[in-house]
Amino acid sequence: MNFRFPEDDRQFTWTRHIKNKMLFYGLSEQRVRGVFKSPARLVEGVAEDTIAAMKPNSTKSRREEVWIMYRAQKVKSKQAPKILMISAWRYPGLSNPEKAVPIPEEVVLELGLRIQA
Repeated sequence: MNFRFPEDDRQFTWTRHIKNKMLFYGLSEQRVRGVFKSPARLVEGVAEDTIAAMKPNSTKSRREEVWIMYRAQKVKSKQAPKILMISAWRYPGLSNPEKAVPIPEEVVLELGLRIQA
């Protein structure tokens, strides 16, 4: 499988972290953009000023969700804000909408986030 890393454009800036997670979880740029464009659920991210978005990716034999975390960056002038894509992951199963965002522990540690239990 040839993996093509996404490149920064007018709308998105991609961190090295999300590129590595996309490779690890086998997520394409189109899959991540699809979650951003039409999420099934939006919640406040665990990092400051971030948003977490989810889209189901289930089949008959497997239930899972694809999650992304991003931040809107302030841009000078009248342009639309640029989106900083921070992280992406697959969550096995179905998450509970009433509970906190299910972020894998290695992602939390790698981003250096502090989550209160």
